[in-house]
Amino acid sequence: MNAPDVQARLRAARGGRLTRGFATTILAVRMMLFDKAKFIGTVLGVVFAVVLANQQLGILFGLLQKNTMLVDNAGADLWIVPPNTTSAAPGQRMSTQLLYQAQQTPGIARASALVMAGTSIAKPGGGSEAITLIGVDLETMLGGPWNIVAGDRANLRHVDTLFFEDAQRDKFGGINLWSVREVGGYRVRVGGFTWGLQPFGPPYTFASLDTARTLVGMPTDQLNFVLVTLAPGADRAAVIAALRTAIPTADVISREDFHSLIVRNLLKDQLGVSFGTSTSFGLIIGFIIVALSMFSSVIDNLREFGTLKAIGLTNLDLTRMLMVQSVLYAAIGSLIGLGLVGFMAAGISSANLAVIVPHWLVLLTPCVMTGLCMLASLLALRRVRKLEPGMVFR
Repeated sequence: MNAPDVQARLRAARGGRLTRGFATTILAVRMMLFDKAKFIGTVLGVVFAVVLANQQLGILFGLLQKNTMLVDNAGADLWIVPPNTTSAAPGQRMSTQLLYQAQQTPGIARASALVMAGTSIAKPGGGSEAITLIGVDLETMLGGPWNIVAGDRANLRHVDTLFFEDAQRDKFGGINLWSVREVGGYRVRVGGFTWGLQPFGPPYTFASLDTARTLVGMPTDQLNFVLVTLAPGADRAAVIAALRTAIPTADVISREDFHSLIVRNLLKDQLGVSFGTSTSFGLIIGFIIVALSMFSSVIDNLREFGTLKAIGLTNLDLTRMLMVQSVLYAAIGSLIGLGLVGFMAAGISSANLAVIVPHWLVLLTPCVMTGLCMLASLLALRRVRKLEPGMVFR
């Protein structure tokens, strides 16, 4: 950009602060686009940070969803669980007496048992595959199968009939509807298929309470969880307090609190450090690339910035120019990066892994990247503010 062009814009800028801001914005854009290589390199730095951070967070949210999906989709308002329970998984058993006490508590519409145990399905050619068997009350269907892709829930009423995970059909020996297999040493039939119901452990497999107890050898007076729905208009806090008084040997927890408990436990013990480190790594690398690119651009154009100061631009004007460039780099890089993340999420999502990028993360990403780019521009800004206009005459 030549000096007469700049001077003309500055003369026009004398008409007002808004006009001056517009003129310096145009100058910032033209300077940013002048060096194509640095422009592309800086944008790619932002894209790298957006893609890596969002992909890692998307996988993290997908893994968390895999381990909270039973709680989220069981249809229960409250869960009665063994003491110190931190996940909806096979574990300690409780007496069915807790179920009867829950059913007699005022404010409860329905209460039903849930059986959950690990077992395996035998394959025709030999060997077996682990499954997580869930026994549900067929009258309430609380905790019953969802995401059904074949069969009907009513099929569970047939004796020794189970719902399996559709994505594991080949792994389970090529099962189809009404195939006969052996689970826990008993012959069972395939009554339907679900899709995507695979937590960290073996995939969920559903059966009636009686069938599940038979397959895993659990007495009829035992269960793993009690699922509760509230009566219309019931006070949740009052019902929880009443249940805790009536059932002091178990924990009573709401669906939302149980969800949060599982997430906190997973982040603390397994996922937090790993995914937090990789996400931070992406943001730091992107920050470094943007900072170095902007500083390099300033160093390469010191005489131009000196000229701008010499013909009347203030430090505030130059600050505004760098901030405009930061916002544009963040906006362009975020747009491209989020598009790539969406494409990658669709490509790698499967029954085993779901990449979840929530709407709030999409909206938050440009804001975070704008902040990082502005922070990265501070290094270049310090150099520009110390620049002496007289350097252009040396």
